[in-house]
Amino acid sequence: MADTQQVDARAERKVSRLAHQISAFAKAHGGAEGQVAHIGERGARIVLVGEDGGWGDLVAPTYAIAEQAVALSGITVHEDFDGEFAAKVTTGPYEWKRMAGIQVGG
Repeated sequence: MADTQQVDARAERKVSRLAHQISAFAKAHGGAEGQVAHIGERGARIVLVGEDGGWGDLVAPTYAIAEQAVALSGITVHEDFDGEFAAKVTTGPYEWKRMAGIQVGG
């Protein structure tokens, strides 16, 4: 019984930490929206897009923890990273250079 309570407390701390990071991102970018996606055994990826076009992501150990964190943070959550949502992302020279480097093996 103690093991279950310890695991639940650990998950609650992770949810709280992620929610705090999401809220800080939203505050720094004039608000934010997000999307949660499975990434296999590694858990779930929380993609964040700020109102100013800035973006970032976080990784949660499980999909359930990711869902709880975005719910606790209060941001709008999209089911898919569709064209309309993706169009809100602002890409700069760094991203274009990085994407080009991937294509040419850099």
